[in-house]
Amino acid sequence: MDSRWLLTKALLVCVAVQWLLGGIHAGACTSAIVSGNVARDGRMMMWKHRDSGHPDNFVGKVEATDSTMAYVALFNAGDTEMKEAWIGFNSAGFAIMNTASYNLAPDTAAVKDREGLVMSAALRQCRSVADFAALLERCMADGALGVQANFGVTDSNGDAAYFETSDHDFSCFPLSKEPTRLLVRSNYSYSGGETDRLGEVRHDNALHLIAESLGRKMITPETFTERMSRSFYHHGHGMDMARRGFRLLTDRGEYIPRRSSCASVVIESALPGEDAASTTVMWVAIGFPAASHVEAVTLDSIPPSLLPTAPRGHSRLCDEVNRRRQKAFPRKGKEGKWLVDMDYLRSVMPECMEVSEEKYREGRNRRDRKRCH
Repeated sequence: MDSRWLLTKALLVCVAVQWLLGGIHAGACTSAIVSGNVARDGRMMMWKHRDSGHPDNFVGKVEATDSTMAYVALFNAGDTEMKEAWIGFNSAGFAIMNTASYNLAPDTAAVKDREGLVMSAALRQCRSVADFAALLERCMADGALGVQANFGVTDSNGDAAYFETSDHDFSCFPLSKEPTRLLVRSNYSYSGGETDRLGEVRHDNALHLIAESLGRKMITPETFTERMSRSFYHHGHGMDMARRGFRLLTDRGEYIPRRSSCASVVIESALPGEDAASTTVMWVAIGFPAASHVEAVTLDSIPPSLLPTAPRGHSRLCDEVNRRRQKAFPRKGKEGKWLVDMDYLRSVMPECMEVSEEKYREGRNRRDRKRCH
């Protein structure tokens, strides 16, 4: 089926949904892609620490059809038909994520925030980074795409890139051309110039935290979910504020964890020669990541705690973690910004990390068993 028709149909659905709900608010995220050459286990990784006005998420699987591939992805609760994916991978081992960008060309489309629809279309159709570039070109030929985003993509061939994408144009930044074999994006695009760089401190926080493990080839999924998504390091201050003993911090959007943080997800690719459909793993810390734990998602296995439940389509674990989030952000301060209760987070994070450690062990053991078969 023609990709432009599929995407157009999905976008029309989005128009109706946005009209009914009064508009969808774009989020601000922190993300990275690292080559298997700098990873401990030799597997390429894609990480998205999601910030969104949608605090309730679930993980679901969209089955294959005669013309599309099966995929698993993170969705907003209430998206019962799983129309808008926010990070995921398909049976070919192709994976995609996004961060909103606020310094590209001004929006020209009547309907905006179509990133989730574009990613769903890509997961249905794309097998490679090149396929995604071709999809963007075809869709842009039909008119404004309705996105302002940095799309991160990886494939089972070992290729990866960020596509800094606006309504009518995109710039591609391949991982293979980056000497450090590392790419990071927050909420601005490198191609958008030197001004209006929203999220620059978070971008620099991420670069600093990854660099500490880069030279020793010790980067693992835990680097992202267990360290970076729980870290209150501030590049401008040159220190981890959590380790300074502060009881309260102000959420100004400059730490990677924020009140709007609703998931931390790492997609770890298959190794060369492995079956991508069975050995690609999506490690998901759903809800406010600093107070959550990881669950391992594969194409044929989604933990029940991540699946949507009636009647609102919430996942059980996300609801549980969001109750902790309320305790972590008890009130607003004099500036009108949320305060972070660091004493509370310091009390719950060790237990969450212990659970993650066990989940990582179980998930890797399952993957190893699949490799043997």
